[in-house]
Amino acid sequence: MNQQTPQFSRRTALKTVAAAGIAGLSASKGRTMEADNKTAMTLAADENHWASIAKDFDVNPDIINLENGYWGIMSRPVLAKYLDYVQRVNRDSSYYARREYGKDLATVMRRVEHELGANKGEVVLTRNATEALQGLIGGYNRLQAGDAVMFADLDYYSMISAMKTLAAREQCKVVNLAIPEPTSHDGLLEFYSDALKNNPNVRLLLLTHIGHRTGLMMPVKAITAIARKMGVDVIVDAAHSFGQVDVDVDDIGADFIGFNLHKWIGAPLGVGAMYIRQNRLETIAPNLSAEEDEKDSIQGRVHTGTMNFAAVMAIPDAFDYHLKIGKQNKETRLRYLRDQWVNKVRDIKGLEILTPDDARLHAGITSFRFAGKTSVADNKAIVEQLLHTNNIFTTHRDGVAKGACVRVTPSIYNSAQDCQKLANALHRMHTTL
Repeated sequence: MNQQTPQFSRRTALKTVAAAGIAGLSASKGRTMEADNKTAMTLAADENHWASIAKDFDVNPDIINLENGYWGIMSRPVLAKYLDYVQRVNRDSSYYARREYGKDLATVMRRVEHELGANKGEVVLTRNATEALQGLIGGYNRLQAGDAVMFADLDYYSMISAMKTLAAREQCKVVNLAIPEPTSHDGLLEFYSDALKNNPNVRLLLLTHIGHRTGLMMPVKAITAIARKMGVDVIVDAAHSFGQVDVDVDDIGADFIGFNLHKWIGAPLGVGAMYIRQNRLETIAPNLSAEEDEKDSIQGRVHTGTMNFAAVMAIPDAFDYHLKIGKQNKETRLRYLRDQWVNKVRDIKGLEILTPDDARLHAGITSFRFAGKTSVADNKAIVEQLLHTNNIFTTHRDGVAKGACVRVTPSIYNSAQDCQKLANALHRMHTTL
């Protein structure tokens, strides 16, 4: 298979120049990256700082919401702008859609490309990451009969179904992996390297950057590099990573990526993005609904119909708020909140934490499982008990090879005390299970 390697692009040059500039600035001020990280760590523990940010979010005071993985609550400033846009679109109706939206969309797209670190023409908006990934998987056109596709138990269920459908359509085999539990950074690299070596007919690999089931953060760039050397294309599900951690398309490293903007960026519900590296467009076939003038562009790889115009217009406002908080500050705070409950339940006999403590392998999301409680019913019952006894809202996740679990997903409006209350609740709960 002829595998193309990423080109040295404008974004690579800009990142190189920017890194050099930051390094020079740091040296001139006597600052180091370690000092910058220390500042983020110090800020992560400043409850007064984050309490002031929490005031920007209108949350239900009757529950402690530790299930922020479905989608992200808009901050009040973003919500206010969104409602303004809703009123404008509702007032101007088709006049706006036909005469003015195109100009606004072009401005939004420039901003999205910039924040993703993408070149012009490499990104198209979708309604969510699922739609983006369905377009990428369904349009992938490099398989032949006898080839194989590979995915894992921690991948999103809709994407697993899409990979199976693609394999059946192209008369290909399916390789379904079970991610080791527990695992490590180097262990994951070895695991995927061995899996690809043992299945030389694999031509397409699905990777999930941060898994929705357990929160495990895959070293996707390193795994993608391993796959590329073996002639395997990689599609990355970045639904949960963009905005939860400070990454762009170069940090992910794959040629095909699906993003959400309404999870961790805080845009209105109903906006995501598809990315295809500039020199790989032909690898994804045009959508069945693509017009002739769209077939040579990424716009032809997905057909969403009428988008929520107001939601699209609010994307730059969401980015502005995200940057106001600070990418690294947000990432570090979410890891800090995760540790606030994880570190306090280590002594609970039989409680399994399903992400390693290695910061390279988790962000804010982490799931747990009580030993022997592996069924969906078991974990639904734990979710219900946490809610009705402690007013703590979480969710169960199934599909993990070793059994179902409970997912905990704090957001930046949560306090350390919220997470400590969860730890206290688990201490009380384990004696009754």
